Amino acid sequence: MTAQAQAAETPWRRGRFDTRVAAQRLLFGHMYEDVAIEARAFPPGGQVFCIASAGDTALALAEHHRVVAVDINPVQLAYAQTRLDGAAARTGTAERLMGFGRSLLPLAGWHRARVKEFLGFDSAPAQLAFWHAHLDTWRFRAGVDLLLSVTGLRRVYASPFLSVLPPHFGAVMRARMERCFTHHPNATNPYARALLLGDFPPARAPRQAVELVCADAAEYLEAAPAGSFDGFTLSNVLDGAPSVYRTRLLAAVRRAAKPAAPLVLRSFGEPLQPATRNVARDDRSMLWGSVEVTDAASTA
Repeated sequence: MTAQAQAAETPWRRGRFDTRVAAQRLLFGHMYEDVAIEARAFPPGGQVFCIASAGDTALALAEHHRVVAVDINPVQLAYAQTRLDGAAARTGTAERLMGFGRSLLPLAGWHRARVKEFLGFDSAPAQLAFWHAHLDTWRFRAGVDLLLSVTGLRRVYASPFLSVLPPHFGAVMRARMERCFTHHPNATNPYARALLLGDFPPARAPRQAVELVCADAAEYLEAAPAGSFDGFTLSNVLDGAPSVYRTRLLAAVRRAAKPAAPLVLRSFGEPLQPATRNVARDDRSMLWGSVEVTDAASTA
């Protein structure tokens, strides 16, 4: 591979979060993206493109769309196929890391009964008051800030994945959690239960077949017929990717998009520029700094 080609590579090709030269791994046993964003953005019917990841988004979109789900990691793609076939979810690297974080929560006073009580609220003002009174403790704040410090994250993540994170990421993530609790009742938010307890709803069965493809997203879309997709959701595949890869992928999206096809793109980073198209507040998974919904043909 030439130096120019290497510079355009996405770090997701390695199939690992860390820097070790080793086998690709199952990174995600679940997806932490509120597919209601896509449901509102995509008109029913038509063909949509998504990142396969753990299969959750593909399964949900297949209710009303023809879905092509692509993943660059063959281990992840094979797992998505098992999910589509009805197999139980497994634990990926992301779940192990979050499970470790949850195991420390009792040290901050987050006992399971208290967390379950919090997750039962169906009123945002009431749960926000409970959050401030019982959960947003100084021990919790200090622990999150330590775990999500650059020093802590470097033990697990390669530098490209860290480059997109805003400064003081622990404080940023706590603010995103509070943003979610301010706007979305916990009782009807399955993503809050998944994040705080590790309890996930059962996967739905697809109403129609999903086409799974092992490929880089840009390579696949460059080879797809022009104007062949009615919508795109790219997860956060541009997190950690070099600017030349971003340019390449978005050009491929524009080429493969039908007129007025929506694009949904997430990032752990903050928006690159102030934008009214950022609907991160509406994503109940609470993790994202940017959830941009835009016209695929005009994205840059």
